[in-house]
Amino acid sequence: MKHNNVLPNQHFRKDWQLHVKTWFDQPGKKKSRRVARIQKAAQLAPRPVDGLLRPAVRGQTVKYNMKLRAGRGFTLEELKAAGIRRKEARSIGVSVDHRRKNRSVEGLESNVQRLKEYSARLIVFPKKANKPKKGDADAKTVASATQLRGLIAPIVQSVNEDIERPMGDKPTVHAYAMLRKARSDKKLKGIREARAKAAAEEEKAKK
Repeated sequence: MKHNNVLPNQHFRKDWQLHVKTWFDQPGKKKSRRVARIQKAAQLAPRPVDGLLRPAVRGQTVKYNMKLRAGRGFTLEELKAAGIRRKEARSIGVSVDHRRKNRSVEGLESNVQRLKEYSARLIVFPKKANKPKKGDADAKTVASATQLRGLIAPIVQSVNEDIERPMGDKPTVHAYAMLRKARSDKKLKGIREARAKAAAEEEKAKK
């Protein structure tokens, strides 16, 4: 420490009661969240609690692109391939993102399949019960329909099975071992020659 300053002797024990964090409202907040979930489900009924159907997309950059996650919305190309109109999508609980682009055929096909599976399970309530339109569910299906409380379509991580690639016959020469041996031979050349020379001289001396 430089200069003729006062030695640091701070003590921060004043008014410690003001800095103590308590959590007495934890049981009450837990109940409030539960009540809010029930109210939200009642407002959304008979629609799913999870909200809109989201696409499965890859994360950005090398750090995150090995995992699938829920995206903002389906592309117009995906909707067209699945046979869903752009303006109809939001009315049946499908999210739309007109800015996202399909960069791979695999991603496009997986999301189209996701839409088709959703459409197969979908129950569309008619606006007027006495005048159902094309694509609306019948009265019996509507009466037996229940609200979905869990995830609409959970995203399952794909397993990479193409880890070990066949390389044909095993190599007879191991390049790494060969390089290490050459390095060792070069390093020990002088020592080995000296030992051989000494052994030869010793044999000659014995004779």
